[in-house]
Amino acid sequence: MLDTAPLQDAYRALLDAAAHVADADDPGPAPPDGEWNADQILAHVSLVSAATISAVAGVAAGSHTTYDNRIALDAWTIERTIAHAGGNPGLRDRIGGQAAALCALAGGAALSDTELGTLVPARLLSNDSLLVDQPMPLRDIVTGLAEAELPGHTKQLLDLLPDRTVAVAMPD
Repeated sequence: MLDTAPLQDAYRALLDAAAHVADADDPGPAPPDGEWNADQILAHVSLVSAATISAVAGVAAGSHTTYDNRIALDAWTIERTIAHAGGNPGLRDRIGGQAAALCALAGGAALSDTELGTLVPARLLSNDSLLVDQPMPLRDIVTGLAEAELPGHTKQLLDLLPDRTVAVAMPD
C-alpha cells in the first residue's frame, strides 16, 4: 500500500493556491509569453491527474497500460478541458474529485506492493523537453505527482499573484 498523505497534501496546496488566485482582487500581471494562466494550469493538472488515474486503474484491472503526458500539454485539449469543466470553479472541483479518486485507488487495498512496482511505459515532456522515455514503476508515477508535478504547478499559480497576496497565501 502507498502512503498517499503527501499526495493529498500536494493536491490540497495546489487547490488552496488556485483559490487564492481566483479570489485575488488584483490577479497580478498576465503570465509571460508562453506561460499558462490559472485556468490553463488547472486544466493541465486535471489532464495529468486523469492520465494517472487511468494508469493506476489499468494496473488494478490487469490491463496493459502506458503513461504519456503529451495530451496534457496540447493547447486545444487544455482549452476544451476548461470549457467542459465550466472554468476555474469547475476545474477546482474536478481536480478535488480526481485527487480523492487517485488517493483511494493508489492508497487503498486496490493495489498490492507488487502492482505498485509494475513497470509502466512512460513518456513525460516539460517545456518541449523530453524528461522520461522509459518504463517507470507505477509507484514512482504517483509519487512524482506529489513530489514534483503538483508543487511545481502550485508555485506557478502563486507566481500569478501580486507579491503582497503571496505573503498572505504562504505565511512563514
